[in-house]
Amino acid sequence: MGCRTAVIIEAAAQPILINIKAIKPHCVTLDLYRWAFIEAAIAVEAIMNAYSRLLLICHPDLHPSPALTRAQALASMTGATLHLVVLSQLPSRLATLDQVLRSNARKQDAEHRKAWLADQVKALGELGITAYAETLDDEDPLKDLIRLAQLHRVEMMIKDIRHETALSRALLTPLDWQLLRRCPIPMHLVAQAETRLPARILVAVDLVEHDPVIDRLNDHILQSAQALAQRCKAQLHLLQAYEPSTSFVAYAAAPVAWTDKLIEEISGRARERMATFGGRYGIKADHLHLVRGAARNVVSDYANQHGFDVVVMGTLYHEGVSKVVGSTTEQTLYKVHSSILAIHG
Repeated sequence: MGCRTAVIIEAAAQPILINIKAIKPHCVTLDLYRWAFIEAAIAVEAIMNAYSRLLLICHPDLHPSPALTRAQALASMTGATLHLVVLSQLPSRLATLDQVLRSNARKQDAEHRKAWLADQVKALGELGITAYAETLDDEDPLKDLIRLAQLHRVEMMIKDIRHETALSRALLTPLDWQLLRRCPIPMHLVAQAETRLPARILVAVDLVEHDPVIDRLNDHILQSAQALAQRCKAQLHLLQAYEPSTSFVAYAAAPVAWTDKLIEEISGRARERMATFGGRYGIKADHLHLVRGAARNVVSDYANQHGFDVVVMGTLYHEGVSKVVGSTTEQTLYKVHSSILAIHG
């Protein structure tokens, strides 16, 4: 059961006492200005309460994987309960069998998966991790996974990135993309886990336009990233990609030439917005990065070149309309060498 914990935030030389709900006692220090104490209280509560329940979607081939490595490390470090899920999937080569043989094949497959899960739960228990496991039918995995995560009040869902060909993506939306678009729970998609716990976290934000929806998402993204960084004792960096586009000069009465002076003016305003945003959360100035280029390329390139272990991004998706933030996350998914933490808007 949660308890009320007193947290003192130093703000402009005057301490502010805030009572917040916390599952476990923690010591958190934030150096922020007084006008940011509300954001600080939200961030502190997020840090204290994350993560108590994690859900791992196991690799379909039932073998150790980067996602399993990351989930185990997070559960061990946070004391979280780990819920393992395997999607029951009959191999395609057996789909042409008659009904009786197919039924027997499904039964044997289910027994094999349950036995494998039982071994994993036992191994995790020997490491001091409380774990549960179950199988889900793969006919409607998205709906079942979200239902299960909400039922168990999961704070993060973890899964290996499964690369799909362009043809496959054109014919059928990959489960990874479906989760990015529809899952309301933070989604951690892992390609590699060279470090069991992330040591360097990159947060991709969108500060180009003043959009209340995007602004709220930026706050949510950074608060989630701070919670992860605090728990893992990781470095936290912000990245803003920008490129000259018509959105910057929508007010112009006539076409505008992209001169060096105009581009410098645009980048200067972007730096100011990033400094203000980062300052609200106590991000170091040398951890703020402004890079010119399309976000769909800049985010993955910068993360790969500078060895970040997790890229935290936001997703916004509406039926029939793929918002820029959301589509950028999907396009970045297969390019990032490490992992992505997607925060739903």
